[in-house]
Parts: sequence; structure tokens; C-alpha cells
Amino acid sequence: MTKFQLLCSLGLGLGGRCCPISFCRRSFHTISSSAAAAKMSTQFYTFGPYKIDPKEVFYSTPLSYAMVNLRPVVPGHVLVCPRREVKRFADLTVEETQDLWLTAQRIGGGIERFHKASSLTFTIQDGPKAGQTVAHVHVHILPRKDGDFERNDEIYDAIDANENELKGKLDLDKERKDRSMEEMCKEAEEYRSLFV
Repeated sequence: MTKFQLLCSLGLGLGGRCCPISFCRRSFHTISSSAAAAKMSTQFYTFGPYKIDPKEVFYSTPLSYAMVNLRPVVPGHVLVCPRREVKRFADLTVEETQDLWLTAQRIGGGIERFHKASSLTFTIQDGPKAGQTVAHVHVHILPRKDGDFERNDEIYDAIDANENELKGKLDLDKERKDRSMEEMCKEAEEYRSLFV
């Protein structure tokens, strides 16, 4: 990846604007934002065994995509996934790993600004014993604000100390409710406008 490609993937090419350029063997061509949106709306996405409606996806690259979360922990909790179904992080190619993290970096910045957050949490649960519930690598991105969790660091300490004991005492899923497709599509549309 050249420095120019890296800058464009981070949205820093062409005077700090989003750089809608696709590179193909020493040459590149510009993709209009309407063409990119049309392409995105016809693509097929999978997340482990689940079929993902393109309306839930708000950003994509040739190797990764970002989607809204069915059960967000905080407002703005989104997922970034490789397009190829890969169960474990170590099984990603170098190119997929680079693209996944560059995409997560870009999405995180946009989501943090949109939600007027002061920080971000990036996390991967790599394998069932780490809490991975869908066997497809994915990065959780959570915009963070003061007071969103009462004792933030104690959660991490407890996970390290005794994951199984904590799982019985702290079931975050019982408090979270599935959102409707309409809610998720509306949120994805708002986020999509951040990256055009």
C-alpha cells in the first residue's frame, strides 16, 4: 500500500476530503458517490451464518464493511467486519488485517464526532471462550462519554480475574433489546452520510 493509498483510505487524500478512488494495478479511477451508493445497495453481506441487509451497512471497502448493531451497548455501537467470513483474527490475511483496522480507525473517528463522544472503545472477542457469539471476526466500536458505565475499568479487571464467574453475574444481553430493521436502517443512513 502506498502512502497515497493509505491517506485516501483514512480520508486524508485530496485536501482532507474523503478520497473515493479505487486502485487497480498502478492506475486508479474515481468512483462517484452515487455510483458507490448504488454499488453498496446491491451487494450481499454475511456475518457468520447471518445474511445482512445492505441497508444496515453504512461503509464498505473491497475487504471490509461497517454495519449498525442489532443490540448496541451504547448509542453508536457499530461493528466492522472483513467481507470474507473468517472465524479467528489470526486467520485474516495481512491485507485484510490492515484494511479492517484502517476501516475501524476511520469509522471510529466519524462515529466519535457524530455522537460528541470523548473516547472510543475498540474490541475483538476472538473465539468462543473470549465471548465471541458470531463466528466471524468483527471489531466492536463504542463511542464513550463520561458516566456511560459506572465503574468502567472494574469490568476489565473482573473479566481477567474470572470470566466464567462474571458471565453468571453480569449478563448485559438481558438488558439489551433487539432493534427493528427500520431503526437500524435509519441509523445506517445517518452514518452513511458521514463517509460519502
